[in-house]
Amino acid sequence: MAAESGVAAEACVGQVVLPGDLLLLPAHPDEDGERLRLGTGTAPRGRLLCGPGLRRCGAGLLVTKCGLLRHRQAGSGPAAGGVYWVDSQQKRYVPVKGDHVIGIVTAKAGDVFKLDVGGSEQASLSYLAFEGATKRNRPNVQVGDLIYGQFLVANKDMEPEMVCIDSNGRSTGMGIIGQDGFLFKVSLGLIRKLLAPKCEIIQELSQLYPFELVLGMNGRIWVKAKTVQQTLIIVNILEACEYMTAEQRKQALAKLSGN
Repeated sequence: MAAESGVAAEACVGQVVLPGDLLLLPAHPDEDGERLRLGTGTAPRGRLLCGPGLRRCGAGLLVTKCGLLRHRQAGSGPAAGGVYWVDSQQKRYVPVKGDHVIGIVTAKAGDVFKLDVGGSEQASLSYLAFEGATKRNRPNVQVGDLIYGQFLVANKDMEPEMVCIDSNGRSTGMGIIGQDGFLFKVSLGLIRKLLAPKCEIIQELSQLYPFELVLGMNGRIWVKAKTVQQTLIIVNILEACEYMTAEQRKQALAKLSGN
């Protein structure tokens, strides 16, 4: 009965979906009239990832969050897989495995640091989760420091766990953020827009002033420019970008570049 009330996931991409909606996945070309079932049976030929706002069920994907359904294809061909997720405007950040975030160190508990990442509970970070860290060579992390890292463990049944190294043991830009600079918070929707490839906002700002920028998927942004005035100008522009059109943003940047 549930399968009959479902809708093809491909037909809903870019449309608003509601919690409780059932999205049926596309069938293989050699399986006429049949739907792919994720729970049991033959494994799909392409790896399909279930992103935020969706949960796997026997008939396909169950929507758990209101928003726009998005899909990114991996490779080519109908069985290449890909990822489905729900793009929504939520206030509180929910940790997701693999997300790069900015955390604030709140306490030291033995060999583990506790970080505020903006979620419902704090994340843990081992002192060995830094590049080159050993029992003798410990990282100099103090309460109040800003840490840029990614989630290694993130689910509803376990405490979030962060690391500052990739699978090869390299930091790749992660670690302790400098003491100078300015940290502020924006909406999660704006963060996703800024992290998009070839983001026009970042490209236009880079022509205004040279600056350093760290973006966290938890809605936190760290900015550092040459002077305090330039830093605050960039902060104000980034905060206002969510409510400005592309033309209004270009006019504002043109006025600043003319000064």
